[in-house]
Amino acid sequence: MDDRFNTIAGWVLGAGIVALGASLFTGEVFKAERPEQMGYPIEGVEVESEGGEAEQPIAFFLASADAAAGEQVFKKCAACHTADQGGATGLGPNLWATMGKPVAHVAGFAYSDALKSHGGSWDWETMSAWLKSPRDFAPGTKMTFAGLSKPEDRANLMVWLNSQGSNLPIPAPPAVDTPAELAAEIADQPAAPGKAEDEPVLNEATAPTKGEGAAADQE
Repeated sequence: MDDRFNTIAGWVLGAGIVALGASLFTGEVFKAERPEQMGYPIEGVEVESEGGEAEQPIAFFLASADAAAGEQVFKKCAACHTADQGGATGLGPNLWATMGKPVAHVAGFAYSDALKSHGGSWDWETMSAWLKSPRDFAPGTKMTFAGLSKPEDRANLMVWLNSQGSNLPIPAPPAVDTPAELAAEIADQPAAPGKAEDEPVLNEATAPTKGEGAAADQE
């Protein structure tokens, strides 16, 4: 009986040692490294890269903004805000005539200290920064909305808000040089040092030979 027990115990111990060794061996052979890019791209989801192109100024998008589209965007805000004249205060303040007013201007609303101490007015740039990311704009804000990452959505919403009791002039879009203007700028640049304007450029086909040069000197 003891011999049989010792044999079984030996087999169990041996199997455990083999399993442990196999685990250590496979762990070294198939050691995983952290991938440079985590996960897989999902269609329809945009990922902002660290080296991505800088966003155009909001004035660029305001030039083609659509107030009707902005009213649809406002539906994301309607759970907390009203924007009609005399509208009730909810989780957020009423937004009637907000554009152009000082930040945290609604009397009686319990703004966070982060927003009350920010200062400034709700101009186009300030409102765009707030709508893009309230938490980045005023760290510590009680606003839980994540923000509108698309500048087109922010521009549409602001144009619609501007029509609700405000009348801020829409800024002119930033100047963008056309190809013709770029060519004109290049043409207006001064000639390179050491080369007269309109000086012909000699190459092997146009340069005179040594003999021709000597004959020309003699003439």
